[in-house]
Amino acid sequence: MGRSPRSIAIIAAGLTALAIALISTLIQAAISGSVQWLHSFLILLFSFLIAWAVYYKTLQRFIYNKIKLIFRNMHALKVERESFRFNMNEDVIGDVNKTVANWAQDRMEEIKDLREKENFRKEFIGNVAHELKTPIFSIQGYILTLLEGALEDPNFNRKFLKKAAKSVDRMTMIVEDLDTITQFESGSMQLELGKLDIVELTREVIESRDQEAEQRDISLVFDKPYDRPIYVKADSFRISQVLTNLLTNSINYGKQGGKTTVRFIDIDEHILVEVEDNGPGIEAAHLPRLFERFFRVDKSRSRHQGGTGLGLAICKHIMEAHKQSIDVRSEIGVGSIFSFTLDKAR
Repeated sequence: MGRSPRSIAIIAAGLTALAIALISTLIQAAISGSVQWLHSFLILLFSFLIAWAVYYKTLQRFIYNKIKLIFRNMHALKVERESFRFNMNEDVIGDVNKTVANWAQDRMEEIKDLREKENFRKEFIGNVAHELKTPIFSIQGYILTLLEGALEDPNFNRKFLKKAAKSVDRMTMIVEDLDTITQFESGSMQLELGKLDIVELTREVIESRDQEAEQRDISLVFDKPYDRPIYVKADSFRISQVLTNLLTNSINYGKQGGKTTVRFIDIDEHILVEVEDNGPGIEAAHLPRLFERFFRVDKSRSRHQGGTGLGLAICKHIMEAHKQSIDVRSEIGVGSIFSFTLDKAR
């Protein structure tokens, strides 16, 4: 254990006083041939008191200046003397060492956090630029072709204008999804919570996706007949967004002739909603990043399907706004299960 400054001052003063008293006694014995022990004791006592006062004040001043310098460097600001109050009866150096170690650990964590945010910012900007670049270049190419003469050719003008409009629609989708995420992250998005029948809402979303599912020969079904409503407390529009994203993904990335099953599970005060497909599955390494913005398991195939890469990120924000969670389980060659919970409506 480290010694306190006071104990160090006492030990140093004691050794100094002993040395002075011993020297005085030896000189006294050499001069007079005898030793006056009372005189030697008084010299020892006064030497100890004076040495203790000198050492104590010196250590106090030394430690104060050193701590002041350390804390100035740590906090990069001017600190007045009264800001430094330390107990000379405690292990001051040890305490300061712990403080500095904790401070250094905090700074390392802050630096790590800042680096992660900087890398995320760079990756995000790069992803946005990459996502917008494709439709912008497509629009530019179609317009330039039209201006160079294709505008007068009835075989090309309407065809190119339709393709340019499709690229504009894609840009609009990206911007709208980014705006939605920004509103959720800034806390400006307000949910309109109410009592809704999750079974009926899911049935409506399934019917809206039927045509896409038929084109891919994928069946969208419930795991069993739900003849009675299941009421939950949620924002109808936002939960329909979640269901739409999950069902659309199961159609786009499921296998030809596959099946997507929706089920509802009663869990105490919550209803667990599961969307399961029997598609190719997702590798375990990709699962932790699946709800990140613009993250794609298969980038080329995902863009071909026309998604913005923001759907699952929006789902995550919507569920967090409901103070609920969304999760995924997947196995290669078996399929994936996306699940989220909702509060039961009282």
